[in-house]
Amino acid sequence: MHVVPGLKVLYFGTPVVLVGTRNEDGSANLAPISSAFWLGQSGMIGMGNGSQTVANLLRERECVLNLPSASMVDAVDRIALTTGNPVVEEYRVQQGYRHVRDKFALAGLTEQVAELVRAPRVAQCPIQLECRVVAVHPFGEVGPNVSAFQVEVLRAHVEEELVIPGTQYVDPVGWDPLIMKFCEFFGGGANLRPSRLAQGWQMPHQLGERAGHIRV
Repeated sequence: MHVVPGLKVLYFGTPVVLVGTRNEDGSANLAPISSAFWLGQSGMIGMGNGSQTVANLLRERECVLNLPSASMVDAVDRIALTTGNPVVEEYRVQQGYRHVRDKFALAGLTEQVAELVRAPRVAQCPIQLECRVVAVHPFGEVGPNVSAFQVEVLRAHVEEELVIPGTQYVDPVGWDPLIMKFCEFFGGGANLRPSRLAQGWQMPHQLGERAGHIRV
């Protein structure tokens, strides 16, 4: 039986993204988010307007979307309640946020130079997407405090072991993204069953061999 609980937050979960941007003085900023989706070579990310990342995106018009694996959960959690904005709004202070200038150091992650944008990559992230901002949309109710940024992916960097040999596809069994569902971290990478959609699109995943499944 279904109930109607009047959910306070609709935050069902997506892969965690570490958004790399440049501050006005050229230093690196890194922000974990989990409001993102992709279609084709475009993506959409959303975040609160009070963040340093939003200011950087509006000014620089570029970023790197670094996708951490589930094994990087500790590093991501270390910067979860931090902001690159030196002015921390009171409601964020109440939530436990604090200003941190060097989030790479706090997280224990390594800054890596991008090829087509100034924004930083995260060396430990197995997937890194260099992007430019193409549009900004206010999001939410009247007087929203959230913005959605539409980005174009200029270049994708993927760990070689995650690429299916001889193809341009990521191995879905090998790729174990860090997932956030209702503010909690999840991972696992276990494949539940073959997908008819993947079969229809003729994806070269070979799950029957890699994950012990038999295609039906």
